[in-house]
Amino acid sequence: MTAAAGTNWAGSHRFRAARLERPAGIEALQELVAREPRVRALGSRHSFTDIADTDGVLVCLDALPAEVEVDGDAGCVRVGAATRYGDLAASLHERGRALSALASLPHISVAGAVATGTHGSGDGVGSLATAVRALEVVGADGAVRELVRGDADFDGSVVGLGALGVVTRLTLDVEPDFEVRQDVLRGLALDTLAESFDAVSGAAHSVSLFTDWASGRADVWLKSRTPDEPPVLPGTVRATEPLHMLAGADAAAVTQQLGVVGAWHERLPHFRLDHTPSRGEELQSEYLLPRGLVGEAVEELRRLAPRMAPLLQVGEIRTVAADDLWLSSSHGRDVVALHFTWVLDRPGVDALLPHLEAVLLPLGARPHWGKCFAAEAADLAPLYPRWRAFEDLRDRVDPGRVFGNDWLERVLGG
Repeated sequence: MTAAAGTNWAGSHRFRAARLERPAGIEALQELVAREPRVRALGSRHSFTDIADTDGVLVCLDALPAEVEVDGDAGCVRVGAATRYGDLAASLHERGRALSALASLPHISVAGAVATGTHGSGDGVGSLATAVRALEVVGADGAVRELVRGDADFDGSVVGLGALGVVTRLTLDVEPDFEVRQDVLRGLALDTLAESFDAVSGAAHSVSLFTDWASGRADVWLKSRTPDEPPVLPGTVRATEPLHMLAGADAAAVTQQLGVVGAWHERLPHFRLDHTPSRGEELQSEYLLPRGLVGEAVEELRRLAPRMAPLLQVGEIRTVAADDLWLSSSHGRDVVALHFTWVLDRPGVDALLPHLEAVLLPLGARPHWGKCFAAEAADLAPLYPRWRAFEDLRDRVDPGRVFGNDWLERVLGG
C-alpha cells in the first residue's frame, strides 16, 4: 500500500483517493473488493479526467501475475488486464499473431482502453473493444464471474466504464501476423473533404487526417496492409521526410514512415512505445458522429477554428466501424472520430467545450469516455439506444455503487 496515487499521465488530474492498493493475486483482490465500500480500478493513467478516481480505494493490477496465453487453434489470446498494448503486441508478434487494430498510443492498458471504448482507425476496423471475446470480472461481492461473447450481459459489460466491477483478464481475438507500411500525404484541402471522404478514408487500412482547422488543409497518414505505394490523393504531395503531427515536435517519437514496411505493431500506432507520446502535458477531447455527417461537422469546426486556435495543438479525423456494444461510441453505426489535442489549460478547455458540443452533439456526436467533455447524463442518454439497459445492468450487479464515483454520477446520473 502507498499513501496516494499521484496524477494521471498528462498531469491534468491529481487523484484524491487516500489509498492505492496493488494486490498480488486474484484472491487478495476479491477480499479487498468485498470489504471496501468504494473501489475503482486504476489502469495506465491515460484518461484525462477523474474517470478512474474514487473517495475510496484505488486498485492497480500491475502486481498480478503477467500472462499472455495464446491459443492459435482458437484464434485468441488471454491477457491480464494491466498489460500494455505495446507489450502484448510484441509478444503476439513473436508468436506469429496479431491484433486487427491498435490505438495511437501503445502505452495504454488493455482493460482501461476497452472499458472506455478506445479505438484505432479504419473503415472496416472496430474499436479495441470489438476484439474482446471474454471478460473475467471481480464483482461488488468479491466473486469472480466470466462474461463470454453471446452472453446476455456481454454487450453491456465490455465498454463498462469501470462501473460494473474490476476486470482482471480479457480474451481477445487474434489473427495471423501481418506487415504495414506508413506514408504521409501533405496538403489535402478540407473544403473538398465532404465530397471525397470515402476515397480518402478508404485509401488504406488505417487513415488519419491531421489539421489545425484554421489552415483549411490536412496531412493524411496512411497505414497500408500492402507493400504497394498508395496513390497520391488529389491536391496532395508525398512527404519526403518523417513528420510529427505536432508542430516542432521530434519525429523520433512517431512510428516509421516513408513507406518502409514493418511489423504491424510498429506501424499501426502513431507513437513508439519507448518514447513519450505526443508532448506529454496536454488535454484531449474526441467526439464520434455518424459518418454521413462528416461534411457538416467539418464546416462547423472550420467556423470554430479561431476560437480553438489558442488552445489547439492539433486535430485528427479518423473512422471507426460500427459495433453492438451498448456504451461504445460507435454502437450501431459507422462513425467519424474528431479528435482534439489541447494545451494543458484546463480552465480554457472547459470554457471551450460547451461551444464545441453545441455544434457536434446535435449531429449525434458521442464523446470518448476517457477524454475531456462537458456533456452530462441528460445530454448523453438520448445518444445511446441501450442507455436504459446499461442502467438496469448496473443496478443489478452493483446496487450499492461500490464502483461508483463522482465522474459516474455526472455522466450516468447515479
